[in-house]
Parts: sequence; C-alpha cells; structure tokens
Amino acid sequence: MNETHQIIRSHRSIRAFVDEPLADETVEAIVACATAAATSSNVQATTVIRVRSAETRATIAEVAGGQTQIMTAGAFLVWCADMRRASVASELAGIEAASGMTEHFIIATVDVALAGQNAVIAAESLGLGICYIGAVRNDPQTVSDLLELPDNVYPVFGMCIGVPDQDPEVKPRLSQHVVLREEIYGEDDVAGIEEYDEAMAAYYASRSGGSRQATWSSEMAGLLGREGRPHMRQFLADRGFTMR
Repeated sequence: MNETHQIIRSHRSIRAFVDEPLADETVEAIVACATAAATSSNVQATTVIRVRSAETRATIAEVAGGQTQIMTAGAFLVWCADMRRASVASELAGIEAASGMTEHFIIATVDVALAGQNAVIAAESLGLGICYIGAVRNDPQTVSDLLELPDNVYPVFGMCIGVPDQDPEVKPRLSQHVVLREEIYGEDDVAGIEEYDEAMAAYYASRSGGSRQATWSSEMAGLLGREGRPHMRQFLADRGFTMR
C-alpha cells in the first residue's frame, strides 16, 4: 500500500479541532487541489465559500443540528453546485442557456462531490482533519440567504477543516466482495451485509464503551424508513433546478 492509499484508507470524520485558524495559503492550496478534480465537459461547476464570520458559522451550526465543530474548525467551507457561471459564459458566447435541465443538476452536483473529496485528501495529506456537513441541507434556504447565493447555485455540503483534537478509530467499511462486482450486478450479498453488521456493532460498542448498540442495517432502516429532507425538491426548483 503506498502513501496515498494509506491516507485515503485512514480517513476519519474529525469533530474536535485545536483552536487554530488555517492560514489562507493552506486553504488556497487545498482548494487548488479540489479544482484539479475531474469535471464533466469542463463545466467546473463548483464554487467554494469560506465562512470566517463567527455569527454566520453559529447560524449554520444551528441549521445543522448544533454541530459545534462548524464554529471551532480552523476553516469552514460551503461547497456549492454552480450552474450560474457556465450560464453566464454561454450568454457571453451568444447562446441563452437552457434552464432547469436535470442533466445540468447532475453535472453540477457530481462536480462538487469530486472536488470536495480531492480537498479532503489534500487536507489529510497535510495532517489536518475534516468533517463533511451534509446537514446544511436541513435548511438550505437559510444557508443560501446567508451566503447570498444566486439562482442556479445551491449548497451541497459544508466542510470543517483543521488541526485534529481527537484521534477516533477508522470506521469499518463494507467488504470488497460486497461492493466490487464482475460484469453484472448479480444477487444481493445478504451474507456480506450481515458480516458488516457484526463489524459495525463491534466498532460502535468499542467507541462508546458499550453504550451504543447499532448495526449498518439498523442505521439504514432509520435513514430509509423515513422521508429525507422532502423540502429539497421544492427548494431546488425555486433555485432554478426544475429537473426537466
């Protein structure tokens, strides 16, 4: 296993940070790595907003369910899917951009995810820790208003980056024989899921001193057994992503 593989496979979510702001050049270097990620048709549909304001961070932390690491991280970035910039470019070339295309929404969202993961690897290669904040989508309109996002731009996730002040274990992942298939999808690997449930139960018991009893299957039941952020469809439509 080479050094890059080791960094990637050692990823943990860090939720406690040393009180030490990241230097501008560090953030800029991480974002430069992010923007080097693959991008569909060279759209480059990622905009990153660094939030320094303590008041804005506190409001976003409240939106995100009280995730205090948003306020204490050395840097907090909001990663946005941005089709506005490409639309402006299209108009400069004399063509009005088609609005509300589902494919454009997919392009922008995938671009942001690819860029974000590049940033994670770049940050972790520097010894920093990160935590994705998908919960900015709990109230994406408030976040959009705070950041003054225009139409055809939406916040996909936040990202805390900083010097770790904790050393959590690496969370187990599904086995390769569950994830990697040959030629066709094939049958559901129930045995592989059950094997992973055992690993996750042991991980949670170890991490919590035995107080947390959970498996991957119970987590998925909790997630998929209820509606997940049903406001997102109308919010996206209001932002110009009407999915036609």
